[in-house]
Amino acid sequence: MVARIYRPAKTAMQSGKGKTHQWVLDYEPESPRSIEPLMGYTSSADMKQQIRLRFPTKEEAIAYARRNGIAYRVEEAQERRIPKVAYSDNFRYDRYMPWTH
Repeated sequence: MVARIYRPAKTAMQSGKGKTHQWVLDYEPESPRSIEPLMGYTSSADMKQQIRLRFPTKEEAIAYARRNGIAYRVEEAQERRIPKVAYSDNFRYDRYMPWTH
């Protein structure tokens, strides 16, 4: 069973960076989910899918995986790029699209 170590991205429903500073260790699914025919619930016999461990740093997550003999894969976090834009850029004479009413 392979574990995935990553830092979660912010969700589309939040404007801040809440819950994105910790590193997460999740297990990859061993078996696919199945649909119960009577009730329509999705279920799986793989109990490790329910485990989600959080660590303050990537090194602590890797150390935990090595200490417990867990095969792991690290996905590096991509930093958010925010372009610098000034309000006065809306009124520049050399804009790509001219500003009009």
